[in-house]
Amino acid sequence: MTDRKEFRDLASPAEAHEVVASLDLAPEPERVPLDECRGRVLAERVDADIDVPGFDRASMDGYAVRARDTFGADESDPVVLPRTGVVHAGEEPTIDVEAGECVEISTGAVMPDGADAVVPVERTHEADDGIAFEAAVAPGDSVMAAGADVAAGERALGPGTELTPREIGLLSALGVAEVPVRGTPTVGVVSTGDELVRPGEALDHRAGEIHDVNSYTIAAAVEEAGGEAVLYPHAGDDYDELARQLRTAADECDLVLSSGSTSASAVDVVYRVIEERGDLLFHGVAIKPGKPMLVGRLGGSAYVGLPGYPVSALTIFRTFVAPAIREAAGRREPERATVTGRLATGERYGQGRTRLMPVGLVTDGTGETLVYHVDKGSGATTSLVEADGVVEMDADTDYLAADEAVTVELFSPDVRPPAALCVGEDDPLFARALDAARNPRYLAEGTRSGFRRLRDGLPDVVVASGPGEPDEATEEIAAWTREWGLIVPEGNPAGVTDLADLATGDRSIVNRTTASGLRASFDAALEKSGVDPQDIRGYERTVRAHESPARAVARGDADVGLGLRASAATLGLGFVSLGTERVRVLVNPDRREKAGVETLAAALDGVAGLADDLPGYEAQ
Repeated sequence: MTDRKEFRDLASPAEAHEVVASLDLAPEPERVPLDECRGRVLAERVDADIDVPGFDRASMDGYAVRARDTFGADESDPVVLPRTGVVHAGEEPTIDVEAGECVEISTGAVMPDGADAVVPVERTHEADDGIAFEAAVAPGDSVMAAGADVAAGERALGPGTELTPREIGLLSALGVAEVPVRGTPTVGVVSTGDELVRPGEALDHRAGEIHDVNSYTIAAAVEEAGGEAVLYPHAGDDYDELARQLRTAADECDLVLSSGSTSASAVDVVYRVIEERGDLLFHGVAIKPGKPMLVGRLGGSAYVGLPGYPVSALTIFRTFVAPAIREAAGRREPERATVTGRLATGERYGQGRTRLMPVGLVTDGTGETLVYHVDKGSGATTSLVEADGVVEMDADTDYLAADEAVTVELFSPDVRPPAALCVGEDDPLFARALDAARNPRYLAEGTRSGFRRLRDGLPDVVVASGPGEPDEATEEIAAWTREWGLIVPEGNPAGVTDLADLATGDRSIVNRTTASGLRASFDAALEKSGVDPQDIRGYERTVRAHESPARAVARGDADVGLGLRASAATLGLGFVSLGTERVRVLVNPDRREKAGVETLAAALDGVAGLADDLPGYEAQ
């Protein structure tokens, strides 16, 4: 049996930053074609080899003249000069401008010898004996002298300049065909864990398999930070295979990232590979999430081991690794955006580690920002999109009180609070209504959770079903009924007809969580019928979403599921009706005037149309 390795002497966040920053990730500079350099960073100064423009040129359509010949001209007493020729852009002048003459000229054309100014065509008119000039000009007027833009030998762009279309335009003008740029650090991404399966491949849920989230999430984050991600085959938890994959990646990349298998348990092997075949700089950082972080060197490459849970992996990458990749690529630190808000509820924490708490934002009726903890567990991938930023709690902070002011570091400057924050019952018709709303967020946590959060003053809208009612005042903006009952396999082979049939003990059921309004309707029906829930096999087996019980029945994992007629119809299953329940959309009165709530209310005006093809639904 492999001995369990304990975490000892956790690195502080500051120490972790220092160690990661000390890793050499920067590749050698390279030269790339001009048409491939957008977004890259100059590796060295670029000086102008030529004057831009390389000649004196007209900056207006008009007439090239000797300025002294126009002195005294005005609209009432114009000066008339004979026109002796024309010069177009892109051609060499074949005529000089003599005293008392003018030459017609186009914008960008080479100034003919003898001329020192251009009179715009708008300040002239044709006369019988030439061109009448209605204004005087000074030498140099409407002329761009050679080298006026950039002069030969002048510093054009400095090292570290990020190349945008503006800089590329200047390089084009200088005739630079190949651009010296900082190399792009290559980052190998290796995902570990025997339970992982790449998206697109079939999952065996019974074997505990899950899709590989981290490989694609981290690879995208690498690219966003300015690196080039190289995705390696899934390595599993076999020591020899993992060692081979990591060494291959280390030979080919500037940095190797793995995710998973970094904790101190007996089955986590990454730290063993690094200890035995590389140089382990530290194992474990005093931060949550992300304690089991690894940093070391393997071959000629830097190495960072990320935690396995997606939220933890992305948090650690963003906090410690992305800055190092940006530095190696010469990229600027992104603009950091923070907002201050009030905590909707108190948060207790006392683990002696810095905590990066994921939070969401919502504005109240007065426009003030409320901050709430997004906590669906470390393994919940939806936390990646339901959070707007993080609140940092230092290791000495045990508690943050409700209404306490906190600073939120947003995930990007583009983050905005949702236009409408909705909490409550998982319902397919309401989900359709959200499609027509503007930037909503829907936390389908169940009716009871919606009521609880309403007491905390958090949501704009609560979606409720079942017999319960909120303690706080609300305004109902829409309602409908939905038929609910028992979902059974097609043909109802077990012959389930009513609630009493569940109490026989030979039929297993999948229930909904106690937060669900549908569960409350079910429990009320059981009480009315006299059926003891303890007599129902599987009564305590609960799932959160409205379609989950139906899917369990479809897979053959249960004989009966508590659910909706609409869910049974979607999956081609049988249905035993137990009645209807009313779904209400309730608005916090203080938020009724919010633009996002108004948009949602407008979408719900068409609730009858939304219910048309949902079996068992009826608008009210």
